[in-house]
Amino acid sequence: MLTFDNVSVRQQDTLILENISFTINPGEIAAIHCGVTSREILFALLTDTHANYSGTIDTANRTLSVFSIRDGLYDRLTVEEYLRFTHTLYESTESLDIVLQTVQLTPYRNKRLNRLSLSLVRRVQYAALLLHNRDIYVLEEPDQNVDQETRHLFAAVLMQLKQQQKAILLLTSNMESALFVTSTVYRIDHRHLRLLDVEPDEPEANEDVTPDVMHVRFEKIPTKVNEKIVLLDPPEIDYIESQDGQSVLHSQSEQFPSVFTMNELETRLTPYGFFRCHRSYIVNLQRVREVITYTKNSFSLVLDDSAKTTIPLSKTKMAELKTMIGLK
Repeated sequence: MLTFDNVSVRQQDTLILENISFTINPGEIAAIHCGVTSREILFALLTDTHANYSGTIDTANRTLSVFSIRDGLYDRLTVEEYLRFTHTLYESTESLDIVLQTVQLTPYRNKRLNRLSLSLVRRVQYAALLLHNRDIYVLEEPDQNVDQETRHLFAAVLMQLKQQQKAILLLTSNMESALFVTSTVYRIDHRHLRLLDVEPDEPEANEDVTPDVMHVRFEKIPTKVNEKIVLLDPPEIDYIESQDGQSVLHSQSEQFPSVFTMNELETRLTPYGFFRCHRSYIVNLQRVREVITYTKNSFSLVLDDSAKTTIPLSKTKMAELKTMIGLK
């Protein structure tokens, strides 16, 4: 079991993470979707390389295996030599032949690691995970830049570890990667951790059934990722953009397609401080840091994200915005 209890981290008097709490039990896979900085800090906390934090991190005296995108391999060894070394080091009882088959490396067993593609190198690392036989697995961007076949093999490895009652935590800045392996997805949004509402997408029934309609106010915006429905809280959304007739929600450098039109989203989100600043844009005013005037008729909004995203503001909407924020 892995537990974070009210963990907070400061860097140069700036609060980076605040009161982070979660528990991952044996046989559970969970993912934390976060930016690069938060991901690296969480990984450092779990590998004892980041000492400046408050709160409690508890592994219940369980053994830990970590996977980092910065991990190197013994390049001059062959695949089989490296895995045999790992097999001996961790006193594994797993069959090396079966592990090679699981990650489809049998044809490459005599290839040197420095001759392999990135996807094949990742498969070698996945195979090593199966040989570690640890209680808790912490994985940092394990499927970054790999091909689809390797991603599916990675998911199969995780399912095998889950069946062995391992507790698994995936740290990733890619929402698709998180949802690819689990529906238990946390998200760090402005230094706070929250559990995402994720539901599997229901297959369409052959029957034409008209459901009873309940008139309720739904305070979340549904989006679809990897055949799963993700429900975003309005404050998580930075802005919405119309792209080729499709409404796209932007949140912490991630993009989520929406089933709603821009007009529908404007109606739903206006009570939460969203503003239709342009025909093709709706912005969360809480995310706006600056209003820039280029010419008498040219305006832009600058968001307070790391990229300092710039969004157009139409001339007619400029007058409306001034009224909203009390400027003359």
